[in-house]
Amino acid sequence: MQKEDPDIIQLIRNEKTRTEGFNRLVKKYQEEVYWIIRRLVINHDDADDLAQETFIKIWKNIGNFRGDSALFTWIYRIATNEALLFLRKKRLNAALSLKSLENSLSSSTHNDAFYQADETLDRFQKALLTLPDKQRLVFNMKYFNEITFADMSEITGTSEGALKASYHQAVKKIEKIITKR
Repeated sequence: MQKEDPDIIQLIRNEKTRTEGFNRLVKKYQEEVYWIIRRLVINHDDADDLAQETFIKIWKNIGNFRGDSALFTWIYRIATNEALLFLRKKRLNAALSLKSLENSLSSSTHNDAFYQADETLDRFQKALLTLPDKQRLVFNMKYFNEITFADMSEITGTSEGALKASYHQAVKKIEKIITKR
């Protein structure tokens, strides 16, 4: 558990200091939550909206946090679930195939004022978009957030072996796409 987390949890559990504790939680985790989501949904506006939804869900459910895992692990799970649910709904609502969703997300990166990339980074981003959601999630957790497979297992409820296999497959797919000319 991170250093200030017990203090934050204690503030949140006290009715008189709940708002102060939650404000500290948001301040501490808002950037990480945004980037967890952004790497999955790509679009800034969607990520921003989903980050807000994540914190609303945290506010409503913080009383259910038992402390069996680190607070960040619990928050990460909520954020990734929100992002994955959003992607599923987006596919269903728009009746998009995986390829057209990939094209939609890919084109949104170029129209996003917050997105800047050179050719290599652009190819990397496009390669990430070709991954199935679960592989992309595992790759993002390991590559960007340097989360251990043990912690990933706790967050996703998936065995470490399956996560390692997903990560390995994701890396191979990305390498193949990036090195292809």
